[in-house]
Amino acid sequence: MNSLTDVLDGRWAGIRRDVRAQVAGTAQPDAYGLGREEHRAQVLGQLHELAATGRPHLGFPVEYGGKGDIGGTIVAFEMLGFGDLSLMVKAGVQWGLFGGAVELLGTREHHEKYLRSIMDLELPGCFAMTEYGHGSDVQNLRTTATYDPAAEEFVIHTPDASARKEYIGNAARDGRMAAVFAQLVTGGESRGVHAFLVPIRDDAGVAMPGVTIEDCGHKAGLNGVDNGRLTFDEVRVPRTALLNRYGDVAPDGTYDSPISSDGKRFFTMLGTLVRGRVSVAGSAGSATKRALTIAVRYGDRRTQFERPGTDDEVVVLDYLGHQRKLLPALATTYALHFAQEELVAALDELQHTAEPAERSRRELESHAAGVKAVATWHATSTIQAAREACGGAGYLAENILPQLKADTDVFTTFEGDNTVLLQLVAKGLLTSYKQEVQDLSPLETARFVAEQVVDTVIERTSARKVIERIMDASPRRDDEDSLFDRAWQIAAFEDREEHVLDSLVKRLRKAGRDNGFEVFNSAQDHVLRAGRVHVDRIVLEAFVGAIDRCTDPDKKALLERVCDLYALANIEADRAWFLEHGRFTAQRAKAVVAAVNELCGELRPRARELVDAFAVPERFLAAPIIAD
Repeated sequence: MNSLTDVLDGRWAGIRRDVRAQVAGTAQPDAYGLGREEHRAQVLGQLHELAATGRPHLGFPVEYGGKGDIGGTIVAFEMLGFGDLSLMVKAGVQWGLFGGAVELLGTREHHEKYLRSIMDLELPGCFAMTEYGHGSDVQNLRTTATYDPAAEEFVIHTPDASARKEYIGNAARDGRMAAVFAQLVTGGESRGVHAFLVPIRDDAGVAMPGVTIEDCGHKAGLNGVDNGRLTFDEVRVPRTALLNRYGDVAPDGTYDSPISSDGKRFFTMLGTLVRGRVSVAGSAGSATKRALTIAVRYGDRRTQFERPGTDDEVVVLDYLGHQRKLLPALATTYALHFAQEELVAALDELQHTAEPAERSRRELESHAAGVKAVATWHATSTIQAAREACGGAGYLAENILPQLKADTDVFTTFEGDNTVLLQLVAKGLLTSYKQEVQDLSPLETARFVAEQVVDTVIERTSARKVIERIMDASPRRDDEDSLFDRAWQIAAFEDREEHVLDSLVKRLRKAGRDNGFEVFNSAQDHVLRAGRVHVDRIVLEAFVGAIDRCTDPDKKALLERVCDLYALANIEADRAWFLEHGRFTAQRAKAVVAAVNELCGELRPRARELVDAFAVPERFLAAPIIAD
């Protein structure tokens, strides 16, 4: 490898290069200033252009015209995050959510009938899961799909206003079919949430009988996406509309499933759609890289105030305060990039495995939830910091950052609310990914997790062998220089995670027969911390693994320092915990702050190199504040 971009591009470098080459010669149409309908029309046109490239075929099965490259399609989707995020979201709805539901929840009949038209955008669709009264609590959706054996049809119905499908992308304007998630009822018995293919418009764009479609209207961002509301008034669809990979209904109404437990079946179905969370994390990373590139380039040229004793003004990126705004965020962006790369590789491997191990599947789902939460929160905070770092100019729409702020804000709550996702991460740790816990009550869950052994539930990442080699070679110093010792940093992250989890289990031991929910709820802050520190540790390990793979000495040395900054800035932000729990003296805590300052100064001359390595296509950096 001869450049930092090569290191970042990784396994799917060819796809990244192809996307950059494709967009290099085309103009980036402005999204700001457009009316809602103009923006939607522009995005739909771009979606058709994207379909014409064949790139949406990447992740679909070869037998239906796809390429079978699941990791490649996620990387291609991630690259859309450099541009208009409305296009990224609309593409994600069409090919990731709608197409993914048909592929992963349907069977051959659905694949043969629909996949080619979905890939080619001949059948625009949407993913109708969220309801007005149930967002994160998908298991308790209220839309019903009641089977009528006499007609061999399902009756899709919205029983009340709280069951209205809400915020459904592609629904308000362009979608013709929806993957509708509803409670399957047959023979008077509910069998839990399943997905059904329901036509919502005819070829002329008119709503189908019984289907009411409303427009969600103007949003804070992503106004190129036509979010809508769907209500169903006893809409009939054939028995074959059920996406029946995990549960089927015979003509006489008999229900059959390869998974006996309703809870286990539900979470298995949701787990197949993990690509969405992985994709959102990647696209959030792309938007973050775009913002940092603009802010660092601007900070590298903008001057402010004279240097004493000279007539020269100081470049703002030379100020430590400015470095503090951007460089730790830049280091975290690198760390999350490598964690994302590891996550995509794991997803690609797992979904090419005929019968993946239950533990591997659960770990992937947990990592996807955790990285999505941390990456999208990081995007929100970093884009804000980038906007501030560009002063008033950063507030002008022409300089891109305001639109990035508005468009990424919702990332923290779609494809899973981040707070809920971190609880899922912690729950996975606490239960050691034991599948049967999905059917336990809060009381039973609390009692079950209290019996777990901490050492058996903290799973290890693919970089573990590298980590163990580093730890074995470490002299385990405790002097000031040890802050830059990778083994010391890893040990600090590991110790924090193990202590937080161990103390959480002890809190949950207080649960009894009558107070299970109360005990669990009172420990929610602790649950969230357990999820967060776990993600921080796997992100650090991913960074360490990427450095180990780098063969260019100069780039490797640079990445080592960026990793130092990620690790120490993370520890600095959590100094209170390390002090409260006796891990640090006050002197050591101050030394961490000084080390972060030192690293900012050391990396400042290479800041431009670090953001340029993201290789954001220049058409997406057409901000007047950084124009030459």
